[in-house]
Amino acid sequence: MAIHPTTLIDSKAEVDSSVEIGPFCVIGPNVKIGADSVIKSHVVINGHTTIGSNNEIYQFASVGEANQDKKYKGEPTQLVIGDNNVIRENATIHRGTVQDNGITLIGNNNLFMASTHVGHDCIVGDNNILANFAALAGHVTVGDFVILGGYTGIHQFCQVNSFSMCGMGSMVAKDVPRYVMVSGTPAKAHGMNFEGMRRRGVPSDVIRALRTAYKTVYLKGLTLEAALLELEQGDMIHIPEVAEYVLSIRHSKRGIVR
Repeated sequence: MAIHPTTLIDSKAEVDSSVEIGPFCVIGPNVKIGADSVIKSHVVINGHTTIGSNNEIYQFASVGEANQDKKYKGEPTQLVIGDNNVIRENATIHRGTVQDNGITLIGNNNLFMASTHVGHDCIVGDNNILANFAALAGHVTVGDFVILGGYTGIHQFCQVNSFSMCGMGSMVAKDVPRYVMVSGTPAKAHGMNFEGMRRRGVPSDVIRALRTAYKTVYLKGLTLEAALLELEQGDMIHIPEVAEYVLSIRHSKRGIVR
């Protein structure tokens, strides 16, 4: 284990022998860090925090610290982080609260750029990019392959569904459906992430179907319920991507960005 002599690791922490930890880090007593992870320098990892394998955490990040919910009274809530994540400078990721499930959960292969924030009780899936200063309030759910532009703010309890994209400086106070691009303050929908679909090899006929589905919800002047019924009763609902798009709207509790 390559640990700089200025780093403080509690004797109760569980750190894999392959982990590298740079100078002036603090690792708390209930922390577990998996194989081949690299903790650069001046990083504080606290609380009941479990970090998987092959993660990189850069200087001045704060991981697993007590959340900023005024109802929090020091309960032993958790932060669990998967594998292959990159957490850049000054990022903050907080553990959960007992008012929710008591856990903040981060998946795999995510990039948290400098000064990003993940609040208490958030669930972040896999392969997401949070650009500089993007912030998730408490209880936010982010799917997979989501891109949040710099300075994006996501309101508490919102869902940002898979393959969606939020432009720089977006203030998102409602749910973002699957595949949809939003931007602005407050955020409004601006089409679907078709270029991202092409890069991932989504067939052109599926993209055409999703384009039609988007127009049905956003551009035909229908109520949301009427638009969903039209899609659910049509042939396109048998295309899995269209069905997933419709479900992401059906499952919304806050209403969608429209």
